Amino acid sequence: MHPSPQRPAAATSNPAMLLLLLCLGWAPPGWGWPRGSSRGAAGLPPNATTPISIMGLMPLSQSEEDQKSRIGRGVLPAVQLAMDQIRNESLLNPYFLDLRLYDTECDNAKGLKAFYDAIKYGPNHLMVFGGVCATVTSIIAESLKGWNLVQLSFAATTPELADKKKYPYFFRTVPSDNAVNPAILKLLKYYHWKRVGTLTQDLPRFSEVRNDLTGVLYGEDIEISDTESFSDDPCTSVKKLKGNDVRIILGQFDEEMAVKVFCCAYDEEMYGSKYLWIIPGWYENLWWESWINSSQCLSKNLLAAMEGYIGVDFEPLSSKTSKTISGRTPQQYEKEYNAKRGDGQSSKFHGYAYDGIWVIAKTLQRAMKYLNATTKHQKIEDFNYTNHKLGKIFLDAMNETNFFGVTGQVVFRNGERMGTIKFTQFQERKEVKVGEYNAVADTLEINNSVIRFQGLEPPKDKTIIQEELRKISLPLYSILSALTILGMIMASAFLFFNIKNRNQKLIKMSSPYMNNLIILGGMLSYASIFLFGLDGSFVSEKTFETLCTVRTWILTVGYTTAFGAMFAKTWRVHAIFKNVKMKKKPDPAGRDISIRPILEHCENTHMTIWLGIVYAYKGLLMLFGCFLAWETRNVSIPALNDSKYIGMSVYNVGIMCIIGAAVSFLTRDQPNVQFCIVALVIIFCSTITLCLVFVPKLITLRTNPDAATQNRRFQFTQNQKKEDSKTSTSVTSVNQASTSRLEGLQSENHRLRMKITELDKDLEEVTMQLQDTPEKTTYIKQNHYQDLNDILSIRNFTDSKDGEKAILKNHLDQNPPAQWGSSDPSRTSKDPIEDINSPEHIQRRLSLQLPILHHAYLPSIGGVDASCASPCVSPSASPRHRHVPPSFRVMVSGL
Repeated sequence: MHPSPQRPAAATSNPAMLLLLLCLGWAPPGWGWPRGSSRGAAGLPPNATTPISIMGLMPLSQSEEDQKSRIGRGVLPAVQLAMDQIRNESLLNPYFLDLRLYDTECDNAKGLKAFYDAIKYGPNHLMVFGGVCATVTSIIAESLKGWNLVQLSFAATTPELADKKKYPYFFRTVPSDNAVNPAILKLLKYYHWKRVGTLTQDLPRFSEVRNDLTGVLYGEDIEISDTESFSDDPCTSVKKLKGNDVRIILGQFDEEMAVKVFCCAYDEEMYGSKYLWIIPGWYENLWWESWINSSQCLSKNLLAAMEGYIGVDFEPLSSKTSKTISGRTPQQYEKEYNAKRGDGQSSKFHGYAYDGIWVIAKTLQRAMKYLNATTKHQKIEDFNYTNHKLGKIFLDAMNETNFFGVTGQVVFRNGERMGTIKFTQFQERKEVKVGEYNAVADTLEINNSVIRFQGLEPPKDKTIIQEELRKISLPLYSILSALTILGMIMASAFLFFNIKNRNQKLIKMSSPYMNNLIILGGMLSYASIFLFGLDGSFVSEKTFETLCTVRTWILTVGYTTAFGAMFAKTWRVHAIFKNVKMKKKPDPAGRDISIRPILEHCENTHMTIWLGIVYAYKGLLMLFGCFLAWETRNVSIPALNDSKYIGMSVYNVGIMCIIGAAVSFLTRDQPNVQFCIVALVIIFCSTITLCLVFVPKLITLRTNPDAATQNRRFQFTQNQKKEDSKTSTSVTSVNQASTSRLEGLQSENHRLRMKITELDKDLEEVTMQLQDTPEKTTYIKQNHYQDLNDILSIRNFTDSKDGEKAILKNHLDQNPPAQWGSSDPSRTSKDPIEDINSPEHIQRRLSLQLPILHHAYLPSIGGVDASCASPCVSPSASPRHRHVPPSFRVMVSGL
């Protein structure tokens, strides 16, 4: 093949480079010999007479903007050094390496064409050396198996090429981008960082490294707390990392995005002593200067955010001073390389290209030894692209490579170089090497004298939480316990007072048994304070769990007992005065360290639901009690009516409970404050309730015990949707013990009321119809004589309590007996007909006696005391108006 006569730029722009290319066997197109053919054997050892052709594929154009071409040109001096040294050592006698270079121009189409031209028009190439651009390299490497060619790359780092199923004949002397992940793992373990986050640019090259890192960290007790990726603007991802308290950030992005990332980090204050960024270390020197103009932050701010970051990349040359396979140390080689290239372009891959030539030479040497040991008829120069046997021999020999080169120990594992990874740190506008990781030995060396952190120590991987158990203060617990004891002593005194005076009228009328329950509820509430103050400093964890249940139920039962009994008393009064039918009673119920306080509190799975139910039904209980207290506010017997004090208790307890619950919830992180508030609320509520119930009784019992049992006001009004808009009510009390018997008395009460109502109507008719005529006497005698006698016969009084005596006495004082009869003193009761001869007498008599008649039939249900001195007493009381035990006391209304 004779390419078109086009003279490359290399022919005039750089004569020294052109000479080097010619020495390596590169033939520019149009120069009269096949492209890639070798010319001249000057300087070869006398025994090196047979060339071994190696296909060299790499970008070699002279474009200054093409970074990949600069890599190809930069490694040529190292390749020439290696080939010269191999020839001088007669390593392959009687053979010598004949490297033929083909320019791929980092283009897929041109690279494939160069590869096929080399196969078709060139000699049989035993191996392929090169591969810089990832896309060109992957396309060619995938087809190598069909040609039985083993390829060795010195610059292709893409992780994709590590797939041995897809690229079984591909090797590389340079570690892949994934090779940094084991080194990062080692660094994280070295500083005991167990929590990291990742920030990745959305490109396959970086996402593949991130995915491999996830697999490396899996099972190593290192948590990836947040994984963020971005396309163009990383600020949102940086904010999320900060929000998740990520302190160690593993970044994968190029130089342009790195500038944006650190600008965002500066804005979010994700730099300094609390943070560490670990990013790729293959950026060019002073890389940020090329992209600072495209960012929106100042240079000084960018440098401040970059300060201290750690870069991770493969080591271009070993730092060891041991001699390599060539007999030179890495440092001696570097001097020779620099002298060889002169003013030409340098490349960080030159050491890997140098070791790569030695890998090929040692592979061919082992293959020659294998062929000499197994068969004398086949030699390596007999290789062709269909000779699978020799291709397999070369493949196995390549896998056995193991020597110390200028880049460190050269050994392959599944075709991947187990090389050395270096760590550099950005310090004062320059990168300083601070450590290295040997993948072969799996060891990490950190130069602690060089590495610098901006704090006193390496940053933490998260906010350090120091747990501190917050305890209840012993003096506070003692003070509140003392107050609680005083409250319990006061409650005990009230209990003693209530039991001792239970037979006193004042105490007996105020339901002493209910008072006992109120005291019991208060004492239970007091007792809960002792349990609320016990925490981990006093009891064990298991005991504390038990206390959670016990103290809650004690307080709940105490509250229900106290207010349930209080409201039951009010319900009793309400039932007497507001409901004649007396329904059955309802059922009532500085460094980067954060101090995290450890709080002991009680919780369960359905805590919210449970509290909601408790608050709801106890709130309803209080509202119902308020309603009863309001309804009975006008009851005029103090011994019965505690509505005012109950209202005050409910008001105080309600307000204190609402405030206490809210403040207690808001101070959960302050156990002393919370306990103090809860204890004071319980003490206040229990004390004020007991005092409001019992202190007035103490005062009244000592000053005027009889006044509390007397009715100060007889009128008790109620707006009812009935026929009568106003009712006159006489007050009695009811015994709760005999409901069935009481219902019978109620029926009798209703019957009598109806009869009186009928009599009233009849008498009114008589009064209205009768005129001052002679016929009125005859009419009364014939029609109403018996009715009037029936009215008078009802006037019977039996034994009752002092409250009913007071009612009758009050009425008698207002209506003296002298006014009951006729205005004529000469008249007597022996002739009832004469007492009612005149309509005026009849009307006056009705007006005076009807109110008394309302009391007259009260004895039938245990009403007015018969012992009261009154002319209305009839010795001949009917047996059906017999005395009823005073335990059954009801009111009469409706007239």
